[in-house]
Formats: sequence, structure tokens, C-alpha cells
Amino acid sequence: MEKYIKNAILIVDDVEINRVVLAEAFKDNYEILEAGNGKEAVDLINSNERVAAVLLDLMMPVMSGIDVLKELNKSGKINKIPVFVITAAGNNDPLLMDAYNLGASDVVTKPFMLDFLKCRIDNVVELYRHRTDLESMLEEKIEKLNFINQSMVEALANIIEFRDGESGEHVKRISSLAKALLTKLTKMYPEYYLPKTEIEKIAMASILHDVGKIAIPDSILNKPGRLTKEEFEVMKGHTVKGCEILTHIPNLIDEDTYKYSYDICRHHHERWDGKGYPDGLAGDDISIWAQAVAIVDVYDALISPRVYKAPFTHEVAVNMIYNGECGTFNPKILEAFNEAIGKSEQK
Repeated sequence: MEKYIKNAILIVDDVEINRVVLAEAFKDNYEILEAGNGKEAVDLINSNERVAAVLLDLMMPVMSGIDVLKELNKSGKINKIPVFVITAAGNNDPLLMDAYNLGASDVVTKPFMLDFLKCRIDNVVELYRHRTDLESMLEEKIEKLNFINQSMVEALANIIEFRDGESGEHVKRISSLAKALLTKLTKMYPEYYLPKTEIEKIAMASILHDVGKIAIPDSILNKPGRLTKEEFEVMKGHTVKGCEILTHIPNLIDEDTYKYSYDICRHHHERWDGKGYPDGLAGDDISIWAQAVAIVDVYDALISPRVYKAPFTHEVAVNMIYNGECGTFNPKILEAFNEAIGKSEQK
């Protein structure tokens, strides 16, 4: 990454002589860009990634400096580019407070004290450059940590899948399906809104939904026939056992992933009517992420081969879910499931 790719100053003023004076002051250290009104300024900022700072007059035709600041706020660029307001007005001018409230970094008063002005702007530009570098470094570290988190989660899940006679594809499908379902649900029903970043974390956490199966005896886990009542009670314990396992590894994954993993692990077999396990939760007492993983887990189990059954077709699996043959689900979850998976998986 080029350290100082932003090396242009945009001078925005409808008075040409003001632009000339400022351009002369900064031409040795910066590329000079000029705009005679606010609209030209916004177009230049949006089309030129090299803008390191903006010197902005407030009173201009076509689009005022205040309107430019509003546009920069909408686009988020006000947080990345320092804006210095140019004004001949006194400190009591209410427009100056409006400019500050909209994110202006400083005020440049006319007539210009060029040496002083150059120092002020150079210092602020340097601070923004350092902040950008630090943000880039932080983003790289976060990406690396997320990769490590996901790798560890997938490695642990693959161990469980191997014991369960699976290839490891089951947990990957659960993650992908849960992400698709929650993305659709959050668009259809605002009350269940989740930011994209949280959906990503939930999708990762869902990989560990069956981690408790590592504590289930092979004779039950891989039994080819129907489980007895006693064996099924043991199998149901994988939800609680999974949480016990997770309590021993909270420092191996980030806090949010741990929180979602724990809740999903314990509650992905709860049902909307309260007839699930282990806690008999009902309705929205079950977290929306646990509800989402519950339905996609059922769906994937139905369409996948198991030691005790052949796979069902997509159409049969979906009908079984809608007809309540696999327990009851939140009607809104069912609607989102139909839109995100039921329809999209049809041949």
C-alpha cells in the first residue's frame, strides 16, 4: 500500500483570486485541484481518491459550502478528508457553528496568513494520514483474527462431523444456509433486523451447533436403526454437552462468536410451540439466530444421507418442514425460509 497516496488539496471558492493565492501557497507540496462552486467540489471529491484536504468557501453559487458538508456527511467522506472552512465572517456567524456540527476540521479566516495556514493544514493532513494507516493496520489484524477464528471453529466442527460419519460439508452448508436465511429475514421483517456483520458472526458460530456430539457414544451417534427412548435422551444431551465444551474454549474464539455459538449450541433443537429441548423454550424466547439454525439444520439433515435413512429430495424436505413433520417453526421464519431456500433450491 502506498503510504501517502492522498496528496492533493482541493480549493473551493467562487472568487478566482482566492483560489490563486491558496494554490500558490500549497503548490510545492500538493497537487492543486480547484472548484468554483460546491457542485464541482462534490464531483471532484467523488471522482478523485487523491484528495487529502479541502479548503471550502461557505458562500458560493450552485451549491453552498454547507451543502457540500452535508453531502460529505451522507457519503461518509467527512470522516476521511479534513475540511477547512474559508470565511471572511466573524466568529459569531451561525454558519460557522453549522459547519463545525457538520464535521469541518477548522476555520480559515480571510485575509490569509499563509505561513500559519500551511502549518495548520499540514499538521491536520498528517494526523489524518496516520489515522488512515492505523485503521488499515487494524483492519488487517481483524481480518487475520477472523481467519484464525474461523479456521479453529471449522477444525473443531470437522472433528465432530468425522465422528458422525460426515465429510464436514454439513457444517459448511449450515453456515451458508443460516446466512442466507437471516439475510432474507432481516429484509422481510424489520423487528428481526441484524447488521450484516452480526449475520457473518452468527454464520460462523453456527458451525459449532453440534459440537456436543463429541461426547455422545459411537453406538448411539452412528446407530443405523431407530434410537430407543433411553438412547434418544442421551442424544438430546449433545446440546448441553456442547455448551459445557464451549465453556472451556471461550478464549480461543472472539467474544461475539462465543456468545452466538453457546446459544445456538444449546437451543437449536428448541421449537416454536415449546416442545423442543433442552429447555422447552417457546416463541421468541428462542433467539432468532437459534431459530434460523434450527430450521436449516432440519432441512440439511432431511436432504442428506444418514446411516439410518436415504436423503429426501428438496421438495419432499420442504413439504415435511411446512407440514410440521419436523416440529413447529416461527411462521415468519418459514416465510423467509421459503423465499431464501425453498424457492431458490428448486430445480
